[in-house]
Amino acid sequence: MTPRYVLDTNICIYLMKHQPPQVAVRFAQCRRGDVAISAITYAELAFGVLMAQNPARERRHLRQLVEDIPVAPFDTRAGDTYAPIRMALRDRRRDALDKLIAGHAIALRAVLVTNNVRDFADYPGLSIENWLDAP
Repeated sequence: MTPRYVLDTNICIYLMKHQPPQVAVRFAQCRRGDVAISAITYAELAFGVLMAQNPARERRHLRQLVEDIPVAPFDTRAGDTYAPIRMALRDRRRDALDKLIAGHAIALRAVLVTNNVRDFADYPGLSIENWLDAP
């Protein structure tokens, strides 16, 4: 099943920490298979676990998250979709992982859910939604 939504790292963190509540409410409205996490986002989260004050607790939270939300592999289609995004915005070096996440969401034909809408606004072909905005 192809996901309708791909979650950005900040949305995953909100779900892991159970706040803000509107993110969990919006996630609960989705059906199983509607939501995925990019392998790139998972890598960012895994790094965050290592940097946490309590890595064991955060590792449990991450494991619980991926029990409910599958991690989509970054495949050749995602790589092919990433390339034009990087080319269009090659002067913006600071957001290398965001470009990969955006390309992956486009390859999956999914909406990227993020609270950093401005960071992703210039990526060509990317659909964005912020679950913290009022419905």
